[in-house]
Amino acid sequence: MPQDKKRYELIAAVQRAALDAVAPDAAVRRQLRREGHVLHIADRTYSLAEYDRVFVVGGGKAGAPMAAAVEEVLGERITAGAVNVKHGYTLSAAGQEPASRIQIVEAGHPVPDEAGRQGAEHIAQMLTGLGERDLVLVLISGGGSALLPLPCEGISLADVQALTNTLLRCGATINEINAVRKHISQIKGGQLARLAYPATVVALILSDVVGNPLDVIASGPTVPDPTTFAEAWAVLERYGIVDEVPGSIVSRLRAGLAGQVPETPKPGDPVFTRVQNVIVGSNEIAAQAAVDEAREQGFSALLLSTFIEGEAREVARVFAGIAKGMAQHGWPLKPPACLVAGGETTVTIRGRGKGGRNQELALAAALAIDGWQNVAVVGLATDGTDGPTDAAGAIAWGDTVTRARARGLDAAAYLANNDAYHFFQALGDLIITGPTNTNVNDLIFVFVFQ
Repeated sequence: MPQDKKRYELIAAVQRAALDAVAPDAAVRRQLRREGHVLHIADRTYSLAEYDRVFVVGGGKAGAPMAAAVEEVLGERITAGAVNVKHGYTLSAAGQEPASRIQIVEAGHPVPDEAGRQGAEHIAQMLTGLGERDLVLVLISGGGSALLPLPCEGISLADVQALTNTLLRCGATINEINAVRKHISQIKGGQLARLAYPATVVALILSDVVGNPLDVIASGPTVPDPTTFAEAWAVLERYGIVDEVPGSIVSRLRAGLAGQVPETPKPGDPVFTRVQNVIVGSNEIAAQAAVDEAREQGFSALLLSTFIEGEAREVARVFAGIAKGMAQHGWPLKPPACLVAGGETTVTIRGRGKGGRNQELALAAALAIDGWQNVAVVGLATDGTDGPTDAAGAIAWGDTVTRARARGLDAAAYLANNDAYHFFQALGDLIITGPTNTNVNDLIFVFVFQ
């Protein structure tokens, strides 16, 4: 077997182990089980005899397999349900059809669309008027913010789409984007819990946010919102986009600043007294599984951190430096070595190319490790779609830039144009997984071979 082929296969094996560890259906089943009328959810138990109705709602890329797992457990006890998922994500991880008692609605991501708005409106109507003998299971996963777009009165879906595009292009972090989204929504920032109160609410959450802050994942529909109108407004000012944001949104935020509209529910609000939030899957779980598999494959392996953030090309240079250190000095790991990290970088778009943050990270890394043999830096989006592309990421090798030059490709020019997708496509180094039906942020791998 050619050495290069074997190395590709080793990288693929480590990636598969990471993704398998956060398969949404398995993650739900680890936290949810039923014994007759007793429902066990994490460290709590619920008597189904105390509830007349059970509803299942939610939003996120992993919604279909999560819903299938919930239906396996609760079956006929589910009264009704609706979950918004990204277009093309209706099948469970095992390729099964979506749950029959829970309506799966395909909607737009990362820019919300009308299908998502209608689905979110249906969910809000389902939760309105519930009582203490109702139980609501909320399935939340990556993409939930975009997939549950229910704007406040006076704000159109087109306005939300324009806002999302502007925030994505300016390089705002997910925390900053969600702070704004919460204050123009009827669902985000604890407002789903407010709609369902006084029903019992249990949220099963597949985290796609660095550090797993519950108020940030999918904009925290079932948890207190610590952000304020003032913080949301500050995001627009920080990036100088006040004049680019639709007037309806500017007016809403200004009204909030003036105290003319109510804030999102805060810690201590009684709507949260009947809410349980459970993390069922996270970046840490995926990253540790990758480390374990790398060791099985004969690598010395280390999980560096799951809190990696920053501009993708800057982060790339840091990991390229780590790769060189391992190759030359055997620190922090002696080759053959695999260093794993997790988190979520950002990209400030300056060009007109195609790509995602993981592909951009790989391209910047390729430039930084040019000429270093036996070294690879990999960026992987665990949802299988890195930015608006069909690739999950890309692999940068020490000879990537040299191979590209032989094909007449200027790596630096492609990076300047944010066109990592076409660069790696030409070299055959894109990572194509298809939709993984999970989403727990991104993973970065540094491999040093012997």
